[in-house]
Amino acid sequence: MTIWHASPIVVLATTSRSVSSVRDYGPNVAVLLRPDASIAVVQTSNGFLVTYSLIVDPSNRVYQQIREGDNQQKAAGTDRLILEQERAGLREVNVKFRMVIRIDAGIAAALALDHEVIVATKKPAAVQCIRWTPDSAGGQTSTELVSRMAWMPNRSSVQAMVYDRAMSLAVWITSDGRAYAVQRRPEASKEFDEHQSLFHGYGFHNPENRSVEATKAAINARFSLLAIGCLEGEIYVYTARDYAGSIPLSHRILAPASFATTGHITCLLYSPDGYCLLAGYEHGWALWSVYGKPGASSFNADTHMSKTNDERWLRSVSNVSWVNAGSELLLTPTNDSRLWVVEMAKSAVTCCFLSANISRTLLLTNSHLMIYRGFDLPFTANMSANASLWQHVAIPAIYLMHQRPIRSAVISHDGRYIAIAGKRGLAHYSVSSGRWKTSEASEAENTFVVRGGMCWYQHILVAAVESDGSYELRLYSRELSLKAESLLHVQQLPSAAVTMSLTGQDSLLVYTHDNILYHFIINAYDASVVLIQKGHLGLNGIIRAPARVRAMTWILPDFQLRDGDPLQDVAHASVLFLVDAKLVLLHSSMHEGNHKYDMRVIAHNVEYFDLMRDQGTLFNSPGQSLPESPSGEEPPIAGLHADRALQDSLWYFDGESVHCWTDVENLLTAASTENGRDLPTPVPIATDFYPTSILLNRGIILGLDPELVQRRDMHFAMFRHTIRTQLFLPHILRRRLSDHDPAAASILALRYQDLPYFPHALELLLHMVLDDEVDANLDDENSLMPSVVSFLSSFPDYLDIVVQCTRKTEVRSWRTLFAYLPSPQRLFEESLEKGLLKTAGGYLLVLHTFQELETSSEQCIRLLQKAKEVGDWDLCKELGRFLMALDTSGVTLRKALGRMGIGTPGTTNGNSSEGNLLLATPRPSKGLKQYRLDGDSYGGPDRISSETVLSPDGTADSEDYFSSRSG
Repeated sequence: MTIWHASPIVVLATTSRSVSSVRDYGPNVAVLLRPDASIAVVQTSNGFLVTYSLIVDPSNRVYQQIREGDNQQKAAGTDRLILEQERAGLREVNVKFRMVIRIDAGIAAALALDHEVIVATKKPAAVQCIRWTPDSAGGQTSTELVSRMAWMPNRSSVQAMVYDRAMSLAVWITSDGRAYAVQRRPEASKEFDEHQSLFHGYGFHNPENRSVEATKAAINARFSLLAIGCLEGEIYVYTARDYAGSIPLSHRILAPASFATTGHITCLLYSPDGYCLLAGYEHGWALWSVYGKPGASSFNADTHMSKTNDERWLRSVSNVSWVNAGSELLLTPTNDSRLWVVEMAKSAVTCCFLSANISRTLLLTNSHLMIYRGFDLPFTANMSANASLWQHVAIPAIYLMHQRPIRSAVISHDGRYIAIAGKRGLAHYSVSSGRWKTSEASEAENTFVVRGGMCWYQHILVAAVESDGSYELRLYSRELSLKAESLLHVQQLPSAAVTMSLTGQDSLLVYTHDNILYHFIINAYDASVVLIQKGHLGLNGIIRAPARVRAMTWILPDFQLRDGDPLQDVAHASVLFLVDAKLVLLHSSMHEGNHKYDMRVIAHNVEYFDLMRDQGTLFNSPGQSLPESPSGEEPPIAGLHADRALQDSLWYFDGESVHCWTDVENLLTAASTENGRDLPTPVPIATDFYPTSILLNRGIILGLDPELVQRRDMHFAMFRHTIRTQLFLPHILRRRLSDHDPAAASILALRYQDLPYFPHALELLLHMVLDDEVDANLDDENSLMPSVVSFLSSFPDYLDIVVQCTRKTEVRSWRTLFAYLPSPQRLFEESLEKGLLKTAGGYLLVLHTFQELETSSEQCIRLLQKAKEVGDWDLCKELGRFLMALDTSGVTLRKALGRMGIGTPGTTNGNSSEGNLLLATPRPSKGLKQYRLDGDSYGGPDRISSETVLSPDGTADSEDYFSSRSG
């Protein structure tokens, strides 16, 4: 048995059993650790528990880096502190043998708890509780047969057990594939009734067939979830609502590949923050977000390259463990004596839920911060996945040595400042200058711990801390040191803060463990900043467990925002709480002259939410008392927030899709119990990546997609983050059109019309509606196509949008599309009149497909003439090929060239006359193919991707409307 130090990864102690011990007790099978890490228990194959004491000796040190010739006096600043830390080394750990416990009935599973070891035996099927020390009566063990547990009706045996200390709950898996939520009864109740069971539990997973029988389990205390891994790789996730057996199914997670590819589940484990679920399989592993969004997976790896490089961590997993607060993953492959450490990057939202962390993508690793700088690109540039746009910032080594792991990180709204907090103290960083500020003395740093979060107000850092048993809000200036004498302001709190948020221009909300929401105003005058309390709101009887609140903010009515007294903000505010994964709205209203609050759960399975009112870019600078923090963002599009638009929208992500309420005022009205209305349905926006930010001023959702990189010139594999984006504008426009509100859709569209990809957004809108209605056979009253076509016709790119849609959809969809459009002939004429020659060329294909193209090809000749006049010879060439495909004899093309005054090789004997042009017209090998409107074609494709173009000869092209180019 080896004891490791997690960071840095070094061996602190080891012990080996003797040959006789292995012969008598059997080889090691598993190791258990008491929660306080004072006792280790080794389970052997012959049914023995070998216990050891782990003793940490603070006076003795190991791995002391003492080098001759080091001159500590000459080393300055950080270097001297690093030398001191290296000389201090790590505390020594001693392993001392305690005893051997024999389990005659055999060991099926075991748990090490605070006061006892719980062992599930094989024959007979029973559960034994073995205390670490004897009780007052001298007893140390108690046993209960499974057959006497009335709540376990099938009289089966326990095969696996997991326990969560925070929830005080265990999950047992039995031999028949069922799962039970189990709690240990207190000793006092057992003494009161000797016949009472040691445990009480409730079955919640009852498999309908063998493929979904339970084999592994994991508990997520942060979100109150119980995950069950099934026999063939699926994962069932349940919500533990209470301890009385209300444990409904939350969602299912499908296996990342077929059962033949993955094999059985070998381990199942949630990350310490609860936001990530890892499943190890016989042939790989996979990650999901807490509510099932797929993340990184080893099943995308090239098996041959993995074997060549001997990277077994990609091909099998026997056990996993999260270390360093979830910033690293420890893997043990099957039949491999090596330990593999995988560095993980997590969003700052997981450790500090704040609007700024959502609006800007900030990732936290074990020793670095990763900042995506694509937000600083101009609007004319697309968000890029270029690796150069990721700024890697190393956390100060001296801070890591003393305060590792980093527990929280927060970025400012303008992206200029970042703050981090570890076990104790804090540090902050300026992105523009590239400089960190840390405490000059470790003694001062160790006097407080950040508890309750941090946030930036311009260049002022607000931190909720605990210091010497007192709770405070501290205001630090980026320009000053972190000394206690340099604090701008200290506000005492009666209890520890749970979470905080900035809202409005200068409002700070702080929610504390005594179930009170405090409202402060950040008052800046001259060169000082103070917090002024304006009110508080008691929530006793509304929120049962304050520690389960992950985030909160509030919504003030318009009249209070414009002209209201800040002292009355608490009375008029409607409060949003995120409790576990439930988004709860506490709506304020007046009843008989008194304020009352209506509580309503408005969303479930919420991983995060974002209220656009809280985004810093929606407001002007609070004032001139403090120097303004230069923003790295581009100014919003002119007029984007002139009216409500999406300024009052509320967004959340539930593990499957991003959902948006476009106007939170409508949500507040519906949430009132007096109205008795159903909540408005949010707009769902599905993504095939994990969304991290909603960029309102760009009209896109930004997210991350993990990518496994394996190259022949590298002897190792690595994961990297790929930036992904998706337009949300088409989904919002569609909802407003379906609500019969074209005026609101037009106003919203006008706010984004200056974006370079705005025509593409309108094209996606047309695609979405067309794909849904092509097979629906809807009448005009129920169809959305007339509204969409009418809406698109008001934009100058209307003709291009329609023809682009025909290029990227199946031919059978064209009838549905043009049933609500003017005739293709008319659209062709409009394109020709406006000089949109390539667009007009696209309509030639539609005319031909509808068999409306005249045999004389008058339209094509007219377009050819126009292309010649403007000198678009590429279009002339393609039109010539199109005419040759129509008439393989070449007569039509020669007539067209003759009318245009262009000679051919046959008329000029190979020499061009003055003012004429020779145009070679090779004879095509086949004629123009006709596509049926029912979707079938004579050799043509059934489906055309968004990157391909249909040509007259049945080929696909991504550059023009007519044919693929040969060179």
